[in-house]
Amino acid sequence: MLDRYYLENRILNFDKSYIVEGYTIAGPKENDGRLHATFDMALKDDMFGQTTFERAERKMFEHCISGAISKANMQTRDIDYILGGDILNQNVSASYACRKFHCGYVGLYNACATYVESLIVASSLLQSGARTALCVSGSHFSTVERQYRYPLELGVLRSPMTQWTVTGVGATVLQSEKDDLPKVTRGMFGRVIDYGIMDINNMGAAMAPAACDTLVTYFERTNTKPSDYDLIVTGDLGKLGKDILIDLMSQKGYDVSDNYADCGAMLFFDDQKTYQGGSGPACSALGFNALFLSNIRQGNIKKMLLVGTGALMSSTVQFQGDSIAAVAHLVEISR
Repeated sequence: MLDRYYLENRILNFDKSYIVEGYTIAGPKENDGRLHATFDMALKDDMFGQTTFERAERKMFEHCISGAISKANMQTRDIDYILGGDILNQNVSASYACRKFHCGYVGLYNACATYVESLIVASSLLQSGARTALCVSGSHFSTVERQYRYPLELGVLRSPMTQWTVTGVGATVLQSEKDDLPKVTRGMFGRVIDYGIMDINNMGAAMAPAACDTLVTYFERTNTKPSDYDLIVTGDLGKLGKDILIDLMSQKGYDVSDNYADCGAMLFFDDQKTYQGGSGPACSALGFNALFLSNIRQGNIKKMLLVGTGALMSSTVQFQGDSIAAVAHLVEISR
């Protein structure tokens, strides 16, 4: 009885969450990839004129937030809340960047699912009376490698299962009252799923079951099916994780092979040697704001599902032999 009540009340419905504008900053490798020339700003040097990679990531957040506000023809005082995060310890990139903005700050962390998490929380705030909100998330290859894997100076060989942490930041401005704009119509927070995956290089295998659980639950609770949507997009399962998700969904009786894409799998060309593709909270933030948002505006996409996927481990628990828990959050976006 408890399970049924829980499942039936997990869908959040929104009618006051309009997407005003999106802004993206991408690193050099990302701009050489499949989404070349779609970003608002592309770095020639991933140091971004700073003395450390961490300060460079922080500066990217500052520029992306400012860029999104300006692109939306707003000023900082027009933004009620900034919501978002990164994957450095204590969310330092997003938190320190927000020192420059006099808005309410909601720091969020669900690993690479943070961007979609921020869309759901922001839409809930707008539904309850806020006027505007800005969602932002990002990552930096060099800061993440140092924290989660090995210092770059060691020159450790990469596993074929490895994904390349994306250097970039994406931001989205939402508003409660606006006609004829793309709209976040529904949201659903996923459950934490752990299939016992131990390989820190194989993030796709760890996160795909969480994405499957969220999608199946959403289809069941809304009485919809994959073909009801023009596009279903996951954040950063990568090439292997994408294939695993297709297989898992098929076992549950859902065919997503015709209208499914993964931001991590689509960001890079094969000759860029990122192996399984991109990862990190920048994946879905860049993919949605640089590519999918414009297609929604042009009418190429009328209704889509964006599923943020996140591996919830830390380097500490990995060294202690724990498996990788994962979560997947979902938003429905329509025009």
